[in-house]
Amino acid sequence: MARCEVCGNDYGMSFEVHAQGAVHVFDCFSCAIHRMAPICEHCRVQIIGQGVEADGHWYCGAHCARAEGKAGIVDKV
Repeated sequence: MARCEVCGNDYGMSFEVHAQGAVHVFDCFSCAIHRMAPICEHCRVQIIGQGVEADGHWYCGAHCARAEGKAGIVDKV
């Protein structure tokens, strides 16, 4: 068993996420999202879907990117 790095639960079905050279251990997807999801730099929501990256900054969508002055950003539909 491994202990979740977010909630501390010691759970037999925990899982690892390998990202950017680090290994993270979680007991559920909620904890993984809490720790790993980027945060929109305009509205501060956690980005669970695709999001938009512009000039090294993450936004939940084109609307928030444009609100922060990023030009030419469109959502992919």
